[in-house]
Amino acid sequence: MNCVIFGAGAWGTAMAIHLDRLGHTVTLVPRRLEHALELSSSHENKDYLPGHRLSPSLQIGLEAEPALMDAEIVFLACPSKGLTDLLKKIGPSLRQSPSVRIVVSLCKGLDQKTFERPTEVITHAIGNQFIVATLNGPSNAQEVASGKPTALVFAAKNIDTETPQTLKEIQGAISGPTLRTYTSEDVAGVEIGGTLKNVYAVGAGLCDGLKLGDNAKAAFLTRALQEMIRLGVTLGGKSETFLGLSGVGDLMATAHGSWSRNRGLGEKCAKDAAKTLSEVSQRRESIEGYFATETLTRLAQSKKIDAPILFCLHQILFAGLDPRAGVTALMTRDLKSEA
Repeated sequence: MNCVIFGAGAWGTAMAIHLDRLGHTVTLVPRRLEHALELSSSHENKDYLPGHRLSPSLQIGLEAEPALMDAEIVFLACPSKGLTDLLKKIGPSLRQSPSVRIVVSLCKGLDQKTFERPTEVITHAIGNQFIVATLNGPSNAQEVASGKPTALVFAAKNIDTETPQTLKEIQGAISGPTLRTYTSEDVAGVEIGGTLKNVYAVGAGLCDGLKLGDNAKAAFLTRALQEMIRLGVTLGGKSETFLGLSGVGDLMATAHGSWSRNRGLGEKCAKDAAKTLSEVSQRRESIEGYFATETLTRLAQSKKIDAPILFCLHQILFAGLDPRAGVTALMTRDLKSEA
């Protein structure tokens, strides 16, 4: 199939390498012209995914219109906060493309103003002329690019009843010996899980940075999963989705991986919160958990959802609460049953 990926960060590049390895026609379109020229000349994404050679068959696109001319599958791999701007840029060309069959979000996060999930943002921007799906789950870009085994969830509405042949075909096209996809109709649950896990991975990093031990980190992640389910169901997801790859699976990978920017943020905050948080906006790579904590806190409070871990993390990241004081506050809450 002809695949176009907008966004040449680590994840977008890794997906391009994977699809090219499967034999698809792949065009990777970076956000910046100078980045596209660098990728074309060096055949390596030195900024975001160093050490992985880009095959000569992997095309680097400069503009949306020619890249979309024969595209069948379009992947959007930008940070969630940049999705609206990307759609404004490519939307006219995308809507006019006669060959596009599906638009797949690789984003994890909510719109900071509207609280919309990525597939909702995409649908509102381009209309209903395409199938809109999400691909989510534990997906360390370095491992995907290296061809290490990975399993993800490919979610779209009415996946078994509406245009099932197209969706099953695309599921098969994305899958291969090193990446397996499972389908789901719970788009909301899959996307919310992919957003929430980044938040609680920051908390896992705090546990590491404060050297609280294995007992504390295990307890934190267990209670975080319970909170994920409570928040996720209230926001429209199904409880069982959060026990799958896009929920607990993604949480475990992001909370334990040394590569995780979200876990790393928490670990650094435990050692020097003021310095770490002042550097967040200056990073080249977006830390989704930081922005998601603020957005989800406002959303949870507006819906009166009980989310003590989320609220505590918000206090640490945005209100100057000392991380150890936050741990004490959580440990001394009123005692209750586990359910």
